Amino acid sequence: MTFKHAPLIAALLASVALAGVSVVSTSALAADAPSAQVKAGWYTKLVTVDFVKQQAVVPKIDGVMLIDSRPAARKYDVGHIPTAVSIPDLAFDKLAPTLLPPDKSVLLVFYCDGPECMLSHNSAFKAEKLGYTNIRVYADGFPDWIKNGNLHAVSVAHIKKLMDEKAPLTLVDSRPKERKYDLGHIPGAISLPDLQFDKLAAERIPADKAAALYFYCDGLSCKLSNDSALKAIKLGYTNVKVVPEGYPAWEKAFGTAAPTAPVIEAGKESGTITVASFERIYKEAPTSVYLIDVRDPQEVATGTFKGAINMPINSLEKSIDKLPTDKPIIFFCGAGGRSGEAHDMVKLYKPELKTFFLDAEIKWTKDGAYTINGK
Repeated sequence: MTFKHAPLIAALLASVALAGVSVVSTSALAADAPSAQVKAGWYTKLVTVDFVKQQAVVPKIDGVMLIDSRPAARKYDVGHIPTAVSIPDLAFDKLAPTLLPPDKSVLLVFYCDGPECMLSHNSAFKAEKLGYTNIRVYADGFPDWIKNGNLHAVSVAHIKKLMDEKAPLTLVDSRPKERKYDLGHIPGAISLPDLQFDKLAAERIPADKAAALYFYCDGLSCKLSNDSALKAIKLGYTNVKVVPEGYPAWEKAFGTAAPTAPVIEAGKESGTITVASFERIYKEAPTSVYLIDVRDPQEVATGTFKGAINMPINSLEKSIDKLPTDKPIIFFCGAGGRSGEAHDMVKLYKPELKTFFLDAEIKWTKDGAYTINGK
């Protein structure tokens, strides 16, 4: 185009404006433009990856739902767009009434496995029949999402499957350590808070850039895992995934994981635990250790620590093979003598067990209150 045409173009634009017609840029239309030529049987309202990127953000935005129409176990669990929910097309009639939002004006974006996949289109038509009025289909689907360099999400069910198969992976908890990770996390996860990623990443995640890294935090309202995943990618890691539903979904599906015990501080005498360390564990993470009361049953009846197991010192040797092996053991009594004997006995017969004893004078009441004086 030459400059001699400029006056003519300006005049045309002015006449359009005077006629009350709004001028819309092509970039404004691109977000909602068809990703490919509409094929027979397709839902006609199509969107591109750029449009979907605006919706698939964490924290999850209100008024929009991304829907993966593929089979859940074989497809969605293994990889999906972050924040998307799984409503397989074959189970649409069964799941839609409970999983789709009651507000029929909410934006619904369906996708599946690319231009040759009809599942998302089929589901979009079904949603329209249910009265939903704001429906789109991302026809290029999940393959296009990944091709464009976006984060790859997996479900907690997939993480559990990998664990059961003992597949090599590094599972990273991006939440604050003391306030979150120490109080409960997915088994086997390492703590690498996002705020300390730059400082700690080199020592906590594998040096191999092809290692499988999975980041999670506190669900769809938490962006720490996404931020850490992007930092890992920037460092050159090539097999990075996120678990957007995070610890809340794990807890709901598989139960609460045992908290990580605060560091056990050894006392001056070999095998002892300091009173301060014991009380911190008892208050903050009591299920992270086993508390074993080695007094006689009649003594225990007058009061003991909540959750403690009673194994009298006189019968401990016969029951030593019954001692738990998955967490540290803290023996206690009323004055420290019998608990010390228990520790020494276990070290003699089963030295592989991690045991400590509380060398302190302790008095309990039946309501669970206690006083403790270290020696």
